[in-house]
This record gives sequence, C-alpha cells and structure tokens, in this order.
Amino acid sequence: MTTIDKSQVRNASTVIVLRDRETRPRILMGQRGARAVFMPNKFVFPGGAVDAADAQVPLGSPLAKPNDTRLEDDSTPGLGPALAAAAIRELFEETGQVLGHPGRWSDAPADWQDFAATGHLPHAAPLQFVFRALTPPGRPRRFDARFFLIDAADLASDPDDFSRASDELSHLQWVHLDEVRGYDMPFITEVVLSEINARVTDHTPPDSVPYFKNNEEESLFLRLRGYPMPD
Repeated sequence: MTTIDKSQVRNASTVIVLRDRETRPRILMGQRGARAVFMPNKFVFPGGAVDAADAQVPLGSPLAKPNDTRLEDDSTPGLGPALAAAAIRELFEETGQVLGHPGRWSDAPADWQDFAATGHLPHAAPLQFVFRALTPPGRPRRFDARFFLIDAADLASDPDDFSRASDELSHLQWVHLDEVRGYDMPFITEVVLSEINARVTDHTPPDSVPYFKNNEEESLFLRLRGYPMPD
C-alpha cells in the first residue's frame, strides 16, 4: 500500500466569492470542523488541493488574461487550467455553488459527476488570480495555495442555496466585510481580506499578485506580474 506524505506541498485553489460590492459587500465563508488536521474550527473560504483528474477536465471557458500568465510565474508550466478546475470543483463541493456554463459531458471523473449532473461545464473566465501563499514548513499540511476572486453574479446557482454542499464546511454564510474581523480566521485569511477590501469596487485584475513564499530557506514576499504580453 502506498503511503501518502502529508508534509508534501500540494497545489491548492481557494475561491473568494464577493457579493453586493456596490452597497455593503459580503463574502462567502464556512467553518472547518473541530477534528480537521488543517486549521480546525477556523472560518475560511472554500477551497482545497488540486486532484490529478482536474487537469483533464474540459473547461467551458478558459482563464482570462492576465490571470493565466501570472499563474505561470514561479510555477509548474501548464498548471493554470488544473488550478482553475480545482477552484470550481472545491467551490461546488463545499458550498454547492456552481460556477459554470451550460453544457453536458458524459465522461466526468468521479469527483466531478455531481457537478456535471447540474448541466454545466466549469466556467474559468470569471476567476481573478489575486493572491498566492505557501504554507510554512512544520505544519501538518502544506499547500501552495492560489486565491481566486469571483463575483456572486457570475454564479449559475442561487447564492443562498447551500443544499448541495458537502459537510466539510459548516455554518456556510455570507459575511459582511465590515464584520468579518470578529470571526476566528487563519492569519493568511486576514491578510488576503486586506487585499480584497482594497479591491471591492475594482472589477479589473490587480496590477500584480502578492505571493507569500515560505520555504525551508527563507520567507519571501514576492509580486507576480506574469510574462510580458504582446501589444
């Protein structure tokens, strides 16, 4: 039997869904279980590790520029579509929300069959790459997490319907940004929220993407800008 090294760094995707941007903004969050190995009891955004099958999933729309090229910075070439697929899958699994285009596919991987049953293909175009963080060494799980921002208006589902959500996150709710500091959150979630607060009314991708790179040698704060694009 193959033993999985839980300390190995895994690529991961996290989704920040923003609602009511022009009035009193809210974000979608849930609480991890008390027995969870990684960040127990914390309120977090939906997200999780990239699965092998995510790289083979047909996208109903591709990642938009410059998000696609920035995901290539200091990263495995060609990983962007799998990261986008994982973001959409995790959002659906943990909240029941569908970021999809109408479309049908009969050969969906096992982890994607419930999503496919909604009659949608993954819709990657709305995903804005806004943050990246590598979990520091010594933690029970380590993730190289990419954070994506979307607007609730891009969902193909009722944003108040969590009936299809798994039980991985409890207390799913829309939290007002001006009240979120009262919730028990991981430090990195608070850092990301500072970035989101600055972008509430700006619907365009950021000029560059912050990257907290915590490896065995040192902790770095980088800015990901992507490769130069042709005029």
